[in-house]
Amino acid sequence: MNLGLKDKVVVVTGASRGIGRAIAHGFAEEGARLSICGRTEDTLGKVTDELTAKGATVFAKLTDVTDTEQVEAFVAETVETYGRIDVVVNNVGGSRWTPLKEISDTEWHEILDLNLVSAARVNRLAIPQMKEQGGVILMITSIYGREGGGHITYNAAKAAEISMTKSLAKELAPDNIRVNSVAPGSILFPGGGWARRIAADPEAMDAFVESEMPLGRFGKPEEIANVVVFLASERASLVTGACVNVDGCQSRSNI
Repeated sequence: MNLGLKDKVVVVTGASRGIGRAIAHGFAEEGARLSICGRTEDTLGKVTDELTAKGATVFAKLTDVTDTEQVEAFVAETVETYGRIDVVVNNVGGSRWTPLKEISDTEWHEILDLNLVSAARVNRLAIPQMKEQGGVILMITSIYGREGGGHITYNAAKAAEISMTKSLAKELAPDNIRVNSVAPGSILFPGGGWARRIAADPEAMDAFVESEMPLGRFGKPEEIANVVVFLASERASLVTGACVNVDGCQSRSNI
C-alpha cells in the first residue's frame, strides 16, 4: 500500500534503538526523508548506516531532548537541511522503579521532563515549521498512561502526555495539523527493559506472559512502527486527538 509519505520530512526522537529505530525504518520504507536524534553516538551512527544502506535520506544529530538548546539546534538544522517538517514522532521516554517513599522532587521533575516536557519542547519548536503545509504529530506513550500498572511517576507522565495530545489536536486542527498518541504494551527488543527482565528471571517473565498477554507473546517494535506510519499518512486523515493501543489486548480499559 502506498501511504503517500514519499519525500515527507519526518522527525523521530529517540531513534537509535528499539521502537524509535523501528519507526525510522518504517518511514524509510515509505520513501520519507528522515531527521533522527539520540543520545548515544554508536547506536545513532549504526541506525543511520542501516537507513542509508536502504537508500533513505537521513539527517542525524546527537541530541538530548531534555536540553532546550540542543533541541533548538536539532530542529533548526532539520529545517536548514530539508526546508520543512511534515511529521514529528516524539518517542523519547523512560521510567525508574524507585520505591514510592524514596522518590525525590528532583526525580519527579526528571521523569516528567523526559517523557512529557521533552515532547512539548520538540512540538513547540516544530509546529511553526508545520503550519504552512499542515502535518502530523505523534506521541509514543504507553498503555500505563491509560490505566494503572506501571510505576507511579511513569504513569503520571504518560497520562499527561495523552492529555496533551488531545489538547494539541483541538488547538491545531484549524492549521491542518493532526495529533495522535500511540500506546504500546510490553515490547521486547535487545537491550530493552523487558529483555533485561527476561535475562534476570525467565520463569517470572514466562508467568507474566501467560497471565498478562492474551496473544501469548511480547510485542515487536515493528508492530508499533506499522501503526505509527499509518497514522502519519493521509489514510488516517480523520484520525486526530486519539490514543491508539498497540498491545495485543494486554490492557484492560474499555476505552
